Amino acid sequence: MAANTILQPVIVLGLWSGIMMIWMYATRIPAIAGANIPENDLGHPVGMSYLPSHVRRVADNHNHLFEQPSLFYATCIAIAVAGHADATAVNAAWGFVILRVVHSLIQSTVNVVVLRFGIFMLSWLALLAREALAIF
Repeated sequence: MAANTILQPVIVLGLWSGIMMIWMYATRIPAIAGANIPENDLGHPVGMSYLPSHVRRVADNHNHLFEQPSLFYATCIAIAVAGHADATAVNAAWGFVILRVVHSLIQSTVNVVVLRFGIFMLSWLALLAREALAIF
């Protein structure tokens, strides 16, 4: 299997982060325009507390895509560089990406926390499996 095969899920998750950014601004800008946020609070996280929950959830998810996935990106690049991009590692990477997209959709829409947490934990298991493959 080619080493660049493991980088395909990396690109897809990066593109998904861009989609979430567009969604975030498509909801946030109109919400800010319609909210009565004091000018001193607008540039600080406290200013976002004036926005409705459905707007904040999309922004929260966008932030989450720069937390756990950072380890995913580093691990996939390490696997590619080390030449360990076998089918199991690639499948684990795609599993992680799919689970992160599902997590985003849950958090940004219905936000059922127990369901979202379960998906989050499954994505961690996929990530840990991939890390173990990178080491061995």
